[in-house]
Amino acid sequence: MNHCDPAELRESYDGTPLSRSDLSAHPMEQFHIWFTQANTAGLAEPNAMVLATVEPNGTPRGRTVLLKGYDRSGLRFFTNYRSRKGRALAENPRASAVFPWHAMQRQVLVSGGVERLSDAENDAYFRTRPRGSRIGAWASEHQSSRVADREELDMRWAQFADMWPEGEEIPRPDYWGGFRLRPVEVEFWQGRTDRMHDRFQYLLVAGEPRDGAWRLDRLAP
Repeated sequence: MNHCDPAELRESYDGTPLSRSDLSAHPMEQFHIWFTQANTAGLAEPNAMVLATVEPNGTPRGRTVLLKGYDRSGLRFFTNYRSRKGRALAENPRASAVFPWHAMQRQVLVSGGVERLSDAENDAYFRTRPRGSRIGAWASEHQSSRVADREELDMRWAQFADMWPEGEEIPRPDYWGGFRLRPVEVEFWQGRTDRMHDRFQYLLVAGEPRDGAWRLDRLAP
């Protein structure tokens, strides 16, 4: 079988040097700078992040989700609370997220505890979603469960679409909402030549993420 050998795939990094003096005192302020730069550079879905959780049996599991908000307290994302990741976070409310901004030769890693958002926060965001996505939240009530075929999914979507004709308000299902990933560790990674990458790690050493004390260290590549 002819195939591409992954061992032969190599990319030479030549990113801009990253030094301690370039970094903000608070990791989420630094995240804001890099996220804004990624968006301005035209990266496709710069808010896409690989979210890792731990299953009840101890198995790690990752998937891509979309960041939908952030501030000094952490990152916000939304999902079905009954989904596989929702159940995993209910059992073990800790997670890690990676933003792989390959085009800029950058990565950001955020790890910490996870908490549910309030009903008010969930309702406010749900109202901003396109009509089709709001209907989809109802149609995929049993997210991550087995279905017979695509026809079953489309039929459920059509049934809920009939319940709320165009122009009618679609309520948020009580099983759908958001989480906040509250960072205790944030790493900024900048690709450099000869694999001598620049890596800086923020560690929360006291207080809460929003206004606590953070330690900043350079890490070996």
